Amino acid sequence: MINSQDIKKGTCIRLDGKLYFCVDFLHVKPGKGNTIMRTTLKDVVKGGQIERRFNIGEKLEDVRVERRPYQYTYREGDHFHFMNQETYEDVIIDKELINGVDYMIEGQIVEVVSDASTETVLFADMPTKVQLKITYTEPGVKGDTATNTLKPATVESGAEVRVPLFINEGEIIEINTTDGSYVGRIRE
Repeated sequence: MINSQDIKKGTCIRLDGKLYFCVDFLHVKPGKGNTIMRTTLKDVVKGGQIERRFNIGEKLEDVRVERRPYQYTYREGDHFHFMNQETYEDVIIDKELINGVDYMIEGQIVEVVSDASTETVLFADMPTKVQLKITYTEPGVKGDTATNTLKPATVESGAEVRVPLFINEGEIIEINTTDGSYVGRIRE
C-alpha cells in the first residue's frame, strides 16, 4: 500500500480491480479544504486514460512491475512467442497486448512489463523507433523531393507505411511505432 501523495509518473496502482499507470500528477491546494492529488491514469490493458482525484493520505494498492527484454521468435495466429533474454523461457503474448505489433519482425527485442507478484504479463512495448526495409513501393522519380507528398510502401514486417515519393524499394527507413509515421531514411 502507498499513500496517494507518493504517486509519481510511472507508478502502477490497482484501482477498481484494474491496473493503471500514472501518466501525470499534480498536488492541488485549494483555498480552503484539504490538499488533493489530481492524477491522469492510463489503463494497462485497454489503453484508455481517466482522471482521478485522491485526498492526501489516502491509501492505494500499488503493483510492483518488472520490465524485462524479450526477443520475438515466431507467431502462431494471434499469439506471439517471445524468449526471455535471461532465462531463455518461452512466453506467449496475445496480439492486443503488444504496442506497435505491426512493425515487429523476428529477432526484435521488446520490453515486456509484468506484474511481479503474479508473473502475469501486462503488456509488451516495442522500441519507439525501428528500422525496416521497404519490400514494395512504386518507383521514385528523380526530382520528387520538392513536394511533401506521400505514397504507400510495404515494409518487411508486412505493415503499410506512408513514405515520401523519393523512397525506393530496398531502402531502409526509420518508423515511429506509436503512430506508424515515417521518420527518415537510413543511409548505409
